[in-house]
Amino acid sequence: MRKLPKVYNKNLNYTTIKGSAKFNRAHKFLLASVCCCSIFLLHAQPWSQKIKKDFTSLLQRPAIAANASFTWFTTDSVLIEKGFFYSEVTEKVPTLIYKPVRTTFKKLPVIICLHGTGGSKDEAGIKSLLYEFTKLGFMAVAIDARYHGERVIKTNGRNFYTDAIIKAWQNKDAAHQSHPFFFDTVYDLWKLVDYLDTRPDVDSSRIGMMGISMGGIETWMAASVDTRIKVAVPVISTQSFKWSLDNGRWQGRAKTIWNAHVQAAKDLGDTGVNTKNVKALWDKVLPGILNEFDCPSMIPLFAPRPLLLLSTEKDQNCPLGGAQIAFAAATNAYQSINASNKLKIDVEPNEPHRFTAKHFAMAIAWFKQWL
Repeated sequence: MRKLPKVYNKNLNYTTIKGSAKFNRAHKFLLASVCCCSIFLLHAQPWSQKIKKDFTSLLQRPAIAANASFTWFTTDSVLIEKGFFYSEVTEKVPTLIYKPVRTTFKKLPVIICLHGTGGSKDEAGIKSLLYEFTKLGFMAVAIDARYHGERVIKTNGRNFYTDAIIKAWQNKDAAHQSHPFFFDTVYDLWKLVDYLDTRPDVDSSRIGMMGISMGGIETWMAASVDTRIKVAVPVISTQSFKWSLDNGRWQGRAKTIWNAHVQAAKDLGDTGVNTKNVKALWDKVLPGILNEFDCPSMIPLFAPRPLLLLSTEKDQNCPLGGAQIAFAAATNAYQSINASNKLKIDVEPNEPHRFTAKHFAMAIAWFKQWL
């Protein structure tokens, strides 16, 4: 495939691709979205407060003490803590912390790093990020998302994540509705920040967050409404759930929890997964994801904090068409308050849904610059 040239708009910090009729149509659509977002921003303040209130209310649950417990050991350059804290009475959150062994600072800036679907805090890619950030003088922290890593008992052939989503889908008790698909882990992240704020070695005014794929979605969800998170880097996660549904591009995202979608289709009497039953599942387990909690609606709330959005052109899970709507919304939000220098968007051409070496380096540089 011919490699497409990249165009960089210095004023918008927006890297994208062009050279095809498909891109030109997408670019026109993006410009139209920009115009719509400009009108939207005239009323953005009341709307943003409503989103924050609605999202925090949806996820709210009884507060408890963290009751954290950690053991630690050192290598030549890193002090590693491994343990847990509690986000809810029955939710022990396995946590991994890397710290520089030698530092002149009593309080360290922190970067929270989040894994993707099926991964864990202990996977090699996450540990590489933790180590790289530690070399720069940061404390780096990772947790296991709900129904991942140490939060499940390994059983051959069983996927506890999709099992939990099926249970949430089939739940008939509205007063005890769980949201294992992203939302419950977002709550854990807010409680993680609560815990970090109590540590004497943490500079709570300098907390950043990044995540890959599922972890990236959890990043823009958690960080958009939690202003304690000062810098964010969502990786291969910027999208519009609504755009994907409206344009028949939901398959990639659905396949990450495919058995849950198959079960929803069966429960609704359908012969297969289709747009209608995908919507039904999302409406139940991700209420609001097709309107006020969709990325184009939430991502502007991050302004004017430094935000780096990293995507790929051929991403099957987060299609570029939907991502462009979120890019436009973010761009307008930052421009409206003269903070364009704190927003950067990069789309790697001809790349599928993966965290590239280039984006790895960009994420590290962004935190080094802004945190």
